[in-house]
Amino acid sequence: MSQEHYFSDQPNAPEKRRTITADLGGGHSVAVQTSNAIFSPGGVDKGTAILLKHAPQPPSDGHFLDIGCGWGPLTLRMAFESPSATVFAVDVNERSRKLTADNAASLGLTSVKVFSPEDLPADETFDLIWSNPPIRVGKEVLHAILLQWLPRLSVGGIAYLVVQKNLGSDSLQQWIATTLGMSFTVDRLTTDKGFRIISVLRNA
Repeated sequence: MSQEHYFSDQPNAPEKRRTITADLGGGHSVAVQTSNAIFSPGGVDKGTAILLKHAPQPPSDGHFLDIGCGWGPLTLRMAFESPSATVFAVDVNERSRKLTADNAASLGLTSVKVFSPEDLPADETFDLIWSNPPIRVGKEVLHAILLQWLPRLSVGGIAYLVVQKNLGSDSLQQWIATTLGMSFTVDRLTTDKGFRIISVLRNA
C-alpha cells in the first residue's frame, strides 16, 4: 500500500466501508468497520498481531497512547484490557480516526479519545504507548513521529513498538537509545516471525 493511501490527511478515494471480524487477541474477537485508503483494511496486520500477542498486560488504569491507530486494533485491545484507563488514539489519516472512534463506540469502549497528532493537548503524558509505527514513510518522518511522542512518556512509563527486522528494527532501536539518552532504557522485548518488539522505558 502506498504512502498516499494511508499516510495522507484526507484520502482522495471515496470511502467504502465494510464490516469484518477481527481477532484482537486476549479472547477479543469483534466486529469492526474498516475502509479503503487506510492501513491494513483487511484485518489485523502481521506486525500488529505480533504486538498484541507479546505485549505485557497493560496497567489497570492510566493514560495510554496508540501512535498511528488505523482502524483501531491496538486502541481497542488496550481499552478492553484496562477499562479504567484513558486510551488516546492518534493518526494523521482522518478516515482512520473516524473508524477508530466509531469502532470504539460500537463496542461500548467509552474511555477512547481520538485525536489528530496536532490536536492532542501538548501537556498530556502517557503511562503506556503501543505502536506499529509507519516505517515505510521514511527515516526522517518516522524519527519525527517518534520524537514527538516517546519523550511524553511519564516517569516509569513504557512504550512497545513493533518493527519488521528487515525494515531496520535493529538500527531504529539503536537510534532511539542514542537520541533519547540516559533518561530512557531501550531494549528488545522479543522477536517473532521476522518482527522485533522494542521497549522504551522512561527511567525514574
